[in-house]
Amino acid sequence: MKNKWKIGFLLLIGINLLFAIIMLSLVMFPSDGRQTSKLNVPMGEHVSFHVNSNKNDLNKLINHYLKEEAADSPIDYRIILGEEVELYGTLPFFSEELNMRLTFEPKALENGDLVLRQKSMTIGSLHLPISYVLNFISENYKIPKGVDIRPTDKVIYVNMQQLKQKSDIRIKADKFDLKKDDIAFTILVPVK
Repeated sequence: MKNKWKIGFLLLIGINLLFAIIMLSLVMFPSDGRQTSKLNVPMGEHVSFHVNSNKNDLNKLINHYLKEEAADSPIDYRIILGEEVELYGTLPFFSEELNMRLTFEPKALENGDLVLRQKSMTIGSLHLPISYVLNFISENYKIPKGVDIRPTDKVIYVNMQQLKQKSDIRIKADKFDLKKDDIAFTILVPVK
């Protein structure tokens, strides 16, 4: 009877050892044979995210950004994206305020910047030269850093990567087609 218990005990220890060896081998070896040090990890300063948007959401974002950037400006203005980019504001004229509406045709450049080419302008019932109005805006309105008004070219150049963002996030314009409501950006988030 002692031999049966001895053989059973040794058999039970052997099964436990075999089970422990199998578990250790499963834990120690990777499942697909790849080692994590050989994985392809991007080693840049930014991670990019591609974002598609629409005019309604972008209207909210732009005007929120302008409200914060131009909070201390005595002149109020806003931007509306419709079939084209529309800038609404007021111009002081003696003791009156004249309503102003400028429209621009947007174009996304390959470097991610945005160019707004002047299309039309109405200021009350006055017809002023476009370059004069753009010059007045650049001198009297608080314009965010990265926005360059070029009155002689009748253009507003938006350097997207110079726009002040929280956490040093950069933005590039990929597409800006308002007629098709096809707006796409690349957001670059710093990782260093």
